[in-house]
Amino acid sequence: MTVTPRAGAVVLALGATLGAGILVGFAPAAAVAGPWFLLALVLAALTALCCAYSTADQHRAYPDAAGGYAYIRNQLGPWPGRIGASAHLIGRAGLAAAVAGAFGAYAFPSDRVLAGLGVLVVTAVVGRYLAGYVAWAAVLVVLAVLAVVVLVCFSVTPAVSPVGAAESAGAVGAAGAVGAAGAVGSPGFDGIMGAAGLMFAAFTGFERITAPGRGDRVFPASVLKVAVPVLVGVVFVVVAGVGAAVLHQLGAARVALSPAPLRDALVAADGRALVPVLAVGAAVAAVSVLVFVLAGARRTLVGLVENGDLPNIRARWPLEVVAVGLALVAFLALPTSTAFAVGACGTAFYYGFTNASARVLLQEDRTWPMRTACLGLGLSVLLAMSAPADALVITGVGLVVGTGLLGLGRIRHSVG
Repeated sequence: MTVTPRAGAVVLALGATLGAGILVGFAPAAAVAGPWFLLALVLAALTALCCAYSTADQHRAYPDAAGGYAYIRNQLGPWPGRIGASAHLIGRAGLAAAVAGAFGAYAFPSDRVLAGLGVLVVTAVVGRYLAGYVAWAAVLVVLAVLAVVVLVCFSVTPAVSPVGAAESAGAVGAAGAVGAAGAVGSPGFDGIMGAAGLMFAAFTGFERITAPGRGDRVFPASVLKVAVPVLVGVVFVVVAGVGAAVLHQLGAARVALSPAPLRDALVAADGRALVPVLAVGAAVAAVSVLVFVLAGARRTLVGLVENGDLPNIRARWPLEVVAVGLALVAFLALPTSTAFAVGACGTAFYYGFTNASARVLLQEDRTWPMRTACLGLGLSVLLAMSAPADALVITGVGLVVGTGLLGLGRIRHSVG
């Protein structure tokens, strides 16, 4: 069978994308937007499309740079670069922790913490050697399992209607999970924006093809012009389909309260026998995404070392240890939903800086017009600022601390 470059690019990116948003994102998104979290996917997809175009243009302008941090530094200067690097590392750590938590919740629910720790460590050790071999197999397995979930959920009438479920859950305290959004089903603009910011993380594997690392396959602009919108469209359809199936079976309030919405939806649809199949799909998705997430963190650390923003002593550390260490801290310190929200918030801030730096590229370095970067900049900032309050505070503190440490490291490096 002949695989076209466009199809290969889409599958490669899907392997880095179908994970955190689907396994973890529905619960916090439903908590802030109720059933309207599906509408928020449109805004998240549009933001992802703009960000993908920006990273693709920057990679062509700086093909040897170490990822988004280096793009930002080259275009905007050292301090914006350090802020962008801090945001990226916070985002990667949060998403890695959330994926590890999802792995534990779906694959080993009785030993979640131990399973999450194990998958982080094992992926950090062997993941980089698997990256080129698991993409097709992982995507096929994950899509097949998600299709089973959707079919089962829509084939069985919910035991309790979504409206009844919302009322029932509200009576026992679902309002606490919904938080500032108020009653499920009436989130308003802020709730939809908050859900869009969370679900934006479901689309961010596009850098696997728009900004490949050193030694990875580079796709020309003619391929990316087709592959990027197809990728975003496929992810949108998959996430919307699974989200609609889960919402149909559980209702918004029960989704918001669930640590593993896909599993609970299967059980509610009398599909308990298929839970082991879902566990296999969740495990495959988690490992596939973790490979990309940890590689992205390591790439940013490489750029920081190369530009002198990390002290010399740290340059001798195995960067995989630093990358997985950040993820382990987030995993042990934060609940899975909070880690996911922090990851989404940090990632959105990072893409705000990435779009800002893409906006000032010269015309000859562009494939897409400047307005896509301008739109991506505005949307990224809006989504980041719409994050849940606790995630926004944690991300803000992390940005201040991370940027300060990087600046101090640069000063010590210069003095030494």
